[in-house]
Amino acid sequence: MPYPEMLVAPMRAELTNSGFTELKSAEDVVSAMSNNNDTTLVVVNSVCGCAAGSARPGILKSLNLSKKPTKLLTVFAGQDLEAVAKVREFMVPFPPSSPAVALFKNGEIVHMVERHMIEGRTADMVADNLAAAYEQYC
Repeated sequence: MPYPEMLVAPMRAELTNSGFTELKSAEDVVSAMSNNNDTTLVVVNSVCGCAAGSARPGILKSLNLSKKPTKLLTVFAGQDLEAVAKVREFMVPFPPSSPAVALFKNGEIVHMVERHMIEGRTADMVADNLAAAYEQYC
């Protein structure tokens, strides 16, 4: 059963207010990811403490750099169930993880930050991880 929208709305807004396009259905995901030749950051957002403490703040901090992805997309785990399932198909071979951050280039996944790489890390550490990927792929 999905989380109540009242609970997740502020967590959604943290990313959408910063330029992320929210994908709420499997069709939204397919449309955004098919024939995508941009560098694309996809965030699997979450209600967990590591999403609030490190993931979202680190992701947003990473976007203050000159090199960054062209497209910013997000789905919400525990809320947008079909969209999350579909985006995870694009993230294979990585197992389901939330929060999670994937960088795609020309439709191929080139960098992945899984939950275990976020837990116990600071927002700055998450931002630095992403900044290194942007430097290489964007």
